[in-house]
Amino acid sequence: MELIKHGHACVVLRDGDRRLVIDPGAFTDPSALQGASAVLVTHEHFDHFVPETLRAALEADPALEVWTNRAVAVQLEGLGPRVHVVGHGDVVTAAGFEVHVHGELHAVIHPDLPRITNVGFLVDGAVFHPGDALTVPDEPVATLLLPVHAPWSKLSEVIDYVRAVDADQAYAVHDGLLNDTGLGAIGGLLGERGPGIPTPYSRLAPGDAVEL
Repeated sequence: MELIKHGHACVVLRDGDRRLVIDPGAFTDPSALQGASAVLVTHEHFDHFVPETLRAALEADPALEVWTNRAVAVQLEGLGPRVHVVGHGDVVTAAGFEVHVHGELHAVIHPDLPRITNVGFLVDGAVFHPGDALTVPDEPVATLLLPVHAPWSKLSEVIDYVRAVDADQAYAVHDGLLNDTGLGAIGGLLGERGPGIPTPYSRLAPGDAVEL
């Protein structure tokens, strides 16, 4: 399986002709959806989901399907059974990949703000994208897509999350608001200048790819 990083929180998992796109939001070039076999969307925030962009991709390709939570699916009404609603504990097949769904709620941004639905996706028992939550799956994770920076997070929680998941490796996502200085600071604290994590951490720049 090949992992390709796109803008911010979006990644593509590719295996042969199968191309699974996760969270193609506003900080991702719409070209990430070209050739997609299926799309997974963790939640409705604009940096993970742009209704007009995803709707256009679905209308352009009658074979394209989406798996997501109900709040996102409502914004794609009219596209019929190609939009599938999933929740915690579900197991589905998307583009030939087996996907286990974990989690229910977005992380707390502030106690005064209501929490929305957020689901994470474990693909082929190998790659876990948690969306905007620090969900710890109740099964092993080989590759963790780690949300390293957000209005709802602090780095001590990110470090504890990596420790709790205990994946074989972690790659940064949710980093589109960071400049080079911030990326370096976080990379250091998740590496040699930090308190220590059990998981090798690295970052792919948008467009970079790695074989898993």
